[in-house]
Amino acid sequence: MDGNADNIAIPADVPQIVRELAELTGSNDFTVQPTRDGITTLWISRPNLRANLRYLKLQADSPYGLLFDLTAIDERQRTQRQGLPDSEFTVVYHLLSFDRNEDIRLKVALTEADLSLPTISDMWPSANWYEREVWDMFGIVFDGHPHLKRIIMPPTWQGHPLRKDHYARATEMEPFSLSDQQQDIEQDALRFVPEDWGMRRQSEDSDFMFLNMGPNHPSVHGVFRIALQLDGEEIVDALPDIGYHHRGAEKMGERQSWHTYIPYTDRVDYLGGSMNNLPYVLAVEQLAGIQVPERAQAIRVMICELYRLASHLLFYGTYAQDLGQMSPIFYMFIDREKVFDILESISGARMHSSYFRIGGVAMDLPKGWDKRIREFIDYLPDRLDQYDKLVLQNSTLKRRTQGIGAYTTAEAIDWSVTGAGLRATGLAWDYRKARPYSGYENYEFEIPTGHRGDCYDRCTVRVEEMRQSLRIIKQCLENMPEGPYKASHPLTTPPPKEKTLHDIETLIQHFLAVSWGPVIPVGESCVTVEATKGLNAYYLTSDGGGMSYRTRIRTPSFPHLQMIPMMCRGMMVADLIAILASIDFVMADVDR
Repeated sequence: MDGNADNIAIPADVPQIVRELAELTGSNDFTVQPTRDGITTLWISRPNLRANLRYLKLQADSPYGLLFDLTAIDERQRTQRQGLPDSEFTVVYHLLSFDRNEDIRLKVALTEADLSLPTISDMWPSANWYEREVWDMFGIVFDGHPHLKRIIMPPTWQGHPLRKDHYARATEMEPFSLSDQQQDIEQDALRFVPEDWGMRRQSEDSDFMFLNMGPNHPSVHGVFRIALQLDGEEIVDALPDIGYHHRGAEKMGERQSWHTYIPYTDRVDYLGGSMNNLPYVLAVEQLAGIQVPERAQAIRVMICELYRLASHLLFYGTYAQDLGQMSPIFYMFIDREKVFDILESISGARMHSSYFRIGGVAMDLPKGWDKRIREFIDYLPDRLDQYDKLVLQNSTLKRRTQGIGAYTTAEAIDWSVTGAGLRATGLAWDYRKARPYSGYENYEFEIPTGHRGDCYDRCTVRVEEMRQSLRIIKQCLENMPEGPYKASHPLTTPPPKEKTLHDIETLIQHFLAVSWGPVIPVGESCVTVEATKGLNAYYLTSDGGGMSYRTRIRTPSFPHLQMIPMMCRGMMVADLIAILASIDFVMADVDR
């Protein structure tokens, strides 16, 4: 600790970790910000940033090892900032400690005239992409970053889209046109130049070959490009190239009402359906102080686990297909369709049901809802046993995946890996157990783990997760609470339909709540869930209006793809296919 620690006047009510950071720097020049999510949030000065982060990661007892998120906020149009330091742009560092089972959030205030911070990509390798994203979206420079180039937007893009002065709608611009000359410029900007990325074209005894895999290739599961540096068939290095599926999901979250944005969330991890709704509506409910009824919580849990089954079945089938097995995906798609039949009978839609609402769910369970679910949970276990014989016990598949793309728990945490990819290394940490939400503390289930952290273990963990999802769904089936499916809070959106029939005032309230959306109190809230592919979080900032001031979507697939070069160096191209299959990603979850 700093020798001046005894002379620092530290408020008695601050968390212990804040006291430690103040003693480290020998200064109490910080601001502790209260937030609705209860996460310790500390504004610090730019000169103390790296020292504080280094202490939190390496020196603190039970350190904050995982860089959960790194993002920014354009504060220039925000009006409700009482008690906060002056800031035109704010960079936010969100860390997670598995040992403490708690988070900490550090904020650094910047002025528009001096938008720079030191990089932390040497401390967390996962910070590389996060810092590039913040530069791309906000124009904030990270001094010392090894390659600060655009990552989501095209190389030729003008401006920084998440700034408040950047247009949000096509109607704010001239009609789009693309001349032949401009098309050539755009295409040339996408050309891969090895020297730009520090790659050599030859070794001492051979020339390297550079191969574009994607952006249109079946194994990359969407529009995703990997530029491979090859020595024969051996991978020397790889450069993942993302951004081909970017749709401005965060920007749209800042132009839609709190209510009308819900369907947009379904399209992020589009295989997870309403599970994408959950962290968003939970964050809005936390901001508004809405208590969700037990029945609505149980319905949400059941729907989320059904979508987990649908997503994992698709993963399982494509995993086998990428490795050369054609039959499993057809069987698994049949089972996935059965899940969608159940979801359709409850919500009216299949993949993108947008079934959750602020305060509960869109409608109550229909009569006879339990019959189809009961039949399915009796049917699927035997099918999973058959798939084990067909896929996991296949000797060729084992040779293709065991020992391939392996990493340790420490490496996974350094690269911000969560979900099955982290549990495959042996760490039994599941958000539903560690920090239960929506009533998950009421359900009995196990946390499947692996021990090698390779392609095979990442698959076996997800297969066992399906069995645990069936356990949870069965408990929902047998213990579904009675009561309302939506809260009676005035900010619940939309209000229960039956209230519209009472008098004209309630009908007007219903109309306004649906068309304009609720006005959510001032505050910040980040809510995380254990999604299909890892930890998914919505970090929402309300300025006391009918729309979110800042919508940050932390998705699991974004950091996972950043690991690809580390996982595939020295491997063959066929091994890279196995690695990609085992990650379980969709590009909408990466690009947003």
